[in-house]
Amino acid sequence: MPAPLAPPGSSASTPTTRAAGFAGLLTAEVVFGAVLFIAAFSLFFYLTRVVFLYHSQVFDDWGFAQMDHLRAARPWTRPVVDFLTFFGSIWFFVPVSLLTPYLLHRRGFERYAIELLASMGGGFALNQLLKAVFHRPRPSTALLHQYGLSFPSGHAMMSMAFYGCLAWLAVQYGRRWGVAGALVVFCLLIGLTRVYLHVHYPTDVVAGFAAGTAWLVLLRTGIRVFWKEKKIPGEAASVSE
Repeated sequence: MPAPLAPPGSSASTPTTRAAGFAGLLTAEVVFGAVLFIAAFSLFFYLTRVVFLYHSQVFDDWGFAQMDHLRAARPWTRPVVDFLTFFGSIWFFVPVSLLTPYLLHRRGFERYAIELLASMGGGFALNQLLKAVFHRPRPSTALLHQYGLSFPSGHAMMSMAFYGCLAWLAVQYGRRWGVAGALVVFCLLIGLTRVYLHVHYPTDVVAGFAAGTAWLVLLRTGIRVFWKEKKIPGEAASVSE
């Protein structure tokens, strides 16, 4: 039988107890972040071996075949895909990556604004570095012309950096799990549009998501390490400032 709630001022609500509870949450977050980072990094490393060491095209051929079947069976999906893929493009991310942090800053969420700017700026720099290192050309069967290299997908990685960061902030501020889930699903759909249009191999897209996830975990870890914790009114848990 659970113990009754202690009245304010009792030993159950002392600063020591609250600190212990926060330490437990922080430990759970650290463990989850470590597991997520290892999983994302391992997946990215595995894909580099599949693509560049073993030169396997099994997953890529399967992914393209699924999207080709969808496009042939449901031609109406093409305009939907063209619409969705825009929300992972540089033409969308450049203005929104400046406007959203500005709005967060205006509402008093300065730390959130900085975190989102860092997520996008660092994610873009890392994506360009990885593309230069692996130097994989885009598929020759692309349905529309796209500049740049293919591995990892910039749409997938930057979508994870942006929508994934917003999803994290939604959970932080008020435990908005539904909003976070919708953002992650939207991010995944953007990645699928790149395979549908043949502008990226499926392995490019998965690698982009993996790299974006690993970057988000590293960013969050850095914030936890270097910034002091402070309670923001209305937030479900302590955050850094």
